[in-house]
Amino acid sequence: MNAQTIISSPQNSQIQLVRKLLSQSKARQREQAFVAEGVRLIQDGLRSGFPVRLILKKENSSPLTEEFVAGIAQDHSISVVQDKLFEELSDTENPQGLLAVFGMFEQALPKELTFLVVLDQIRDPGNMGTILRSAEAAGAEAVLLPSGNTDPFSPKVVRSGMGAHFRLPILQLPWEAIQALVTGLPVFHADMDGEKSCWLADFQSPLVLLIGGEAQGISPEGQKLATSSVHIPMKGQTESLNAAVSASVLMFEVMRQRTRNINSN
Repeated sequence: MNAQTIISSPQNSQIQLVRKLLSQSKARQREQAFVAEGVRLIQDGLRSGFPVRLILKKENSSPLTEEFVAGIAQDHSISVVQDKLFEELSDTENPQGLLAVFGMFEQALPKELTFLVVLDQIRDPGNMGTILRSAEAAGAEAVLLPSGNTDPFSPKVVRSGMGAHFRLPILQLPWEAIQALVTGLPVFHADMDGEKSCWLADFQSPLVLLIGGEAQGISPEGQKLATSSVHIPMKGQTESLNAAVSASVLMFEVMRQRTRNINSN
C-alpha cells in the first residue's frame, strides 16, 4: 500500500458516505450500497465478487488486519483513517480496524426453484441476520422480503448474517412479485398452532417457508400467500420459540429430509 494522507476530517467524502450508509436505510437504498466491517466479512465479500466501492483502515489496526490488508493492497485502493475518527465511525464495540462499502447487486436465482424463504414482519435486526445465516447454511435458494421487515442491509443484520449477504440472494419485493415468483409452490406458514407437525410435513418437494415476526405474526398478505401451516413440537411449557430459532429449525428440517432422501438412493 503506497504512502498516503491519513484521513482526519469528519467532512471527508468517504467518511460522510460511510456514516450515512451505517445510519440511514434510505441512503443504502439510494446508493445501492452497504457497509461490512471486519476482516472475515470483507474477505467473504471480496471472494464472492461483490463490487467494492471503498475500503477504510484504521491507522493503527490489529496485526490480523495489517496482514490481510497487505494481501489485498495490490488489487484494492485502501484509505487510512485516523484512529479516533475510525473508532467514532465504527459500528462495533471492539473494531478490528477495517471496513468496506460494497455495492448491492441482484444475484441470479436458479431456473428451477425448490426452496424459498419469505420473511414477513421480522423487525429485529439480530433475528433477521440469524435467519439469513441459517437460510444460507440450510441451502435456501433465496430469501424474499416484502415491506414491513427490518432493512436486511443494516449494520447489525450484516454483522449477524456472518457473510450470508454475499452468498444468498436477498430480494426485497412487493407482495405481488412474491406471489408471482412462488406460484405453483406450496407455502408453509410457521405457526405455533399449525395444522401439522414439521416432522410429519413433506419438505422433500419444492416449497416455500413463510416466517412471521414474533410480535405480530404474519400480515394479511402473508395469510393470503400461505397454503398450509406447520408447528414445531415442544415438550416444555414454553409457548413459542424465537422467530430466528423457529426459522432455523424448519429450514434445517427441510435440509434433513432432502439429505436423507439423497442418502437413501
